[in-house]
Amino acid sequence: QVQLVEFGGGLVQAGGSLRLSCAASGRTFNRYAMGWFRQAPGKEREFVAAISWRDGSTYYADSVKARFTISRDNAKNTVHLQMNSLKPEDTAVYYCNLRDTEPPWPRDYYGMDYWGKGTLVTVSS
Repeated sequence: QVQLVEFGGGLVQAGGSLRLSCAASGRTFNRYAMGWFRQAPGKEREFVAAISWRDGSTYYADSVKARFTISRDNAKNTVHLQMNSLKPEDTAVYYCNLRDTEPPWPRDYYGMDYWGKGTLVTVSS
């Protein structure tokens, strides 16, 4: 059974930074792709970033490119999301995700899919 636990969310002013982390257990972490998604109030969950297990390639939504950085530490079974230059529109619950398919992922994805419970990021203007 895979367990993903996110932490690091909170309240930050626009222009500030936060670093989210996700600790994974229950699987051989370094054989799975990891990602971050977010869901703002009244909106659908959307892709934010993903990182390959094979070569560490990274993928980002256009809205966060050049501001967010995803990274992973296979020795510690953790994945991070460094968020800089935060904007009020980044306010959302951020979810950690584990998949057995390398990114980029199609919008309609039906493979193995595990989620954390999410951590709230609030960016004030």
